Amino acid sequence: MSDNTLRMTMLFDFFGDLLTEKQRDYFDLYHNEDLTLSEIAGMAGISRQGVYDIITRAESTLAEFERKTGVVQRWGEMRTELEHAEALAQEVLRRLGDDEQSVDLAKKLVDALARLASRV
Repeated sequence: MSDNTLRMTMLFDFFGDLLTEKQRDYFDLYHNEDLTLSEIAGMAGISRQGVYDIITRAESTLAEFERKTGVVQRWGEMRTELEHAEALAQEVLRRLGDDEQSVDLAKKLVDALARLASRV
């Protein structure tokens, strides 16, 4: 999967509901189902150029939402920081000695960070 397709898919996950139904459907078929423009055009009964225009408009709309909000970028930064915090907590847990209370607390911290990281 190309970097642009991955980026577009991420934008679609966040902002896809803001597109028209036709934009959502064609975008999904093209980027997520890997159908060609010709295949989509044949299914929709329109020209290949028509499909291309709709998908391109959807991509532009998604990129504009991100440009205005920065939601996806902030999400990525937050996820990275949570993963880093989880790794630090794992290291603290590894370095703890026999203090059962500290080990238990560190395990709870690692678990909480892992849950947060999996939700973002």
